[in-house]
Amino acid sequence: MLTGIQVALIGGDARQLEVISKCSELDATVLLIGFDNLQNAFSGITKAEFTPEALEGMDAVILPAVGTDDSGRIDSLFSSAELRLTREHIAALPKHAKVFTGMAKPYLRELCAESGIGIVELFDRDDVAIYNSIPTAEGAIMMAIQNTDITIHGSTALVLGFGRTGITLARTLQGMGANVKVGVNKPEYFARAYEMGMNPFRTEELKSQASQVDYVFNTIPAPIITAQVIAQMPHRALIIDLASRPGGTDFRFAEKRGVKAMLAPGLPGIVAPKTAGRIIADTITRIIMEEARARRNEV
Repeated sequence: MLTGIQVALIGGDARQLEVISKCSELDATVLLIGFDNLQNAFSGITKAEFTPEALEGMDAVILPAVGTDDSGRIDSLFSSAELRLTREHIAALPKHAKVFTGMAKPYLRELCAESGIGIVELFDRDDVAIYNSIPTAEGAIMMAIQNTDITIHGSTALVLGFGRTGITLARTLQGMGANVKVGVNKPEYFARAYEMGMNPFRTEELKSQASQVDYVFNTIPAPIITAQVIAQMPHRALIIDLASRPGGTDFRFAEKRGVKAMLAPGLPGIVAPKTAGRIIADTITRIIMEEARARRNEV
């Protein structure tokens, strides 16, 4: 339980509703900032203005998936007011407090470091990334089906990268009957893809692998689908780039060549916000409970 724990949620999207619900169920004291237009009636929840004073005494501050931009602005689906995180906000937190976000930009990291406040980047955690790979794979395949006139079954699909998302995506495509080729850059990834009955190849061989492809799914956050690679692809090919912005595709050349290419980061929050929210909620509340238990043991 989170009895006696104070949690502030600042901005965000539909995923935060699951976090609010979970924290409330576990008896935390929940403060909402940037939820002026929220229609859901959560009992026992307080709303407040975004002031440093509002954060005094908070054990945890929960930011949206992207945290802040490079100037401290926080997006909120539920408010039209501008939310901007400053040094004064972070400095108002108790030293034991934690700031939770999906990923943190240098601005947020620097603010937390200056005040000695711990920051937890959820998307860096293996457990969160693996859970999130499920809605990511489903969303990517949904996009593939919507944007082509062929079935996944019997198609040739290239999956670039064989990390947490790449493995789930490749396995799902294989289960749907696709001929899956996996671009890897480590011997152990090559061996694992081979063991799973896929067709692995080195990423430096991508150009030679591109000529007969129907789908390319990229998970590598580096320029890998270059103009030279795209030039080898048939016009029917579809590129779905799942890497964080700006992705790993030369989108300008793809458009010029007539190859459809789509940048699709953050799919869990788009295609399955309830599931993605539960993943975040379960992880955050577990960490908060572990931290609270550790503090009690120190006393």
